[in-house]
Amino acid sequence: MRHLPNPNLFLSQIFNDIKSVEIEISHYFLDHICYRVENQEKYSSLKNTLAKEHQLLIESEINGRNISVFKLKFPIQFEGRSIPLLELPAPKTGNNYPEGWEHIEFVIDESLDLFLEKYQNIAFDKKGFSKPLNRDIRLKLGTLSVKFHETSLEKVIQIEKNA
Repeated sequence: MRHLPNPNLFLSQIFNDIKSVEIEISHYFLDHICYRVENQEKYSSLKNTLAKEHQLLIESEINGRNISVFKLKFPIQFEGRSIPLLELPAPKTGNNYPEGWEHIEFVIDESLDLFLEKYQNIAFDKKGFSKPLNRDIRLKLGTLSVKFHETSLEKVIQIEKNA
């Protein structure tokens, strides 16, 4: 992905942060990584650039802003994992985000209810817990975050396209 910074430093940091809160992630599928941009112009430019090399699975409006999801021609490789998808959200109106890698998302192999029970000592953000499709929970790790959900993003996109 020559148009984006190397994600290895970001991934190393977030994996260390996850390890420090003692969540066992070795058997979970890391299905996507998110890269944020500072403004709408950068979003449009990067989306168009990425679409020339990777497959744009969907661009949809979510919570008042566009989010594009790409299936990478060559998945990101990190410590024996292969990350197939890249999420590129447009910035929300009125919010200024620094450009860079922002979060990763794991597909867990159990219900979120059981996962929360197992890690009840951790303060997860449950804002996405009541979503009708692919509910999720989020763990803030400083300026970075990790989300956990039950269905892969690629499968959710297929469901949405067939609805």
